[in-house]
Amino acid sequence: MTAALLGVSNALLSLALKPFGFVTLFVFAATFAVVYFLYHYTLQRFIYRKIKLIYKFIYQTKATKKEEIFYKHILPEKSIDEVSDDVERWANQRKQEIEVLQANEQFRKEFLMNLAHELRTPIFSVQGYVSTLLGGALEDETVNRKFLSNANKSIDRLVRLVDDLDEISKLESGKIPIIQEEFVIQDLVNDVFEEFSLMAKERNMTLSFKKGTVGNIWVYADKPKIKQVLVNLIQNAIKYGSDGGAVTVGCYVMDDKTIYVEVSDDGPGIAEEHLPRIFERFYRADRSRARTIGGTGLGLAIVKHIMEAHGQTVNVRSKVGVGSSFGFTLEKAEQ
Repeated sequence: MTAALLGVSNALLSLALKPFGFVTLFVFAATFAVVYFLYHYTLQRFIYRKIKLIYKFIYQTKATKKEEIFYKHILPEKSIDEVSDDVERWANQRKQEIEVLQANEQFRKEFLMNLAHELRTPIFSVQGYVSTLLGGALEDETVNRKFLSNANKSIDRLVRLVDDLDEISKLESGKIPIIQEEFVIQDLVNDVFEEFSLMAKERNMTLSFKKGTVGNIWVYADKPKIKQVLVNLIQNAIKYGSDGGAVTVGCYVMDDKTIYVEVSDDGPGIAEEHLPRIFERFYRADRSRARTIGGTGLGLAIVKHIMEAHGQTVNVRSKVGVGSSFGFTLEKAEQ
């Protein structure tokens, strides 16, 4: 269209200077041909050279025969709008990647900060007791055994922390194999109830199944790891529940392939803003209370990783003043 307009303009100009004849037609034809060639050749080469650089930048490619075919036959068929869409799509992908990296960086910073805090507390405690003992308290029989006992408790906490971190790392890397077997989930829950019966009795709490969920349900999973999941959830329910309260476990058949297990308490509950992050390492909804109760802050993170290693899910429901429920899915055994 540009070549035609310029050709007509030059033809009219020549017509004004000289009466109509072959010269006018020649001027139009020559102008059209030259302008069309210049636009088609120079602009096309210029634009697609730039586009080629853009695509090379986007796809990080090197010159190959396959790439030459792409640039010679496929790329010229793309309009500027299509190229613009490709670049916009690429830019959005990079933006999403940057956002993920930024979120991971923030998570890494928080993790390191929390890890340092969790390590600092027992280390400083041990350091304080040992320094006091070396300063003369070792000879004082009224305090030396007490200080050594407290230092030992802090060392035990450090050992548990390192063990939990090691287990999470192995679960993430897949170094701990998932060995599945068939077993009755209620039997495993009863075993855990038995382990924590004294702990529950100290707080005058009851451990029981929800009504209608006591019938034997066979599941197909790694029994020791699912027991660890139940231990972490039931222990947390006892720790953070209310004195004189109840901890209940429900086992439900969802369909022919899935079982749902839920551990509930009637404690103070968890505020809604904390729920999305409750399974993160070292994340504590109530730090002051968690410090009093103890623990490594990795229990729920381990639960999450064990369920992910099984290809299953874990979730939490909670309301302040009502209580909390942690549930996870398991594969139903073919019985």
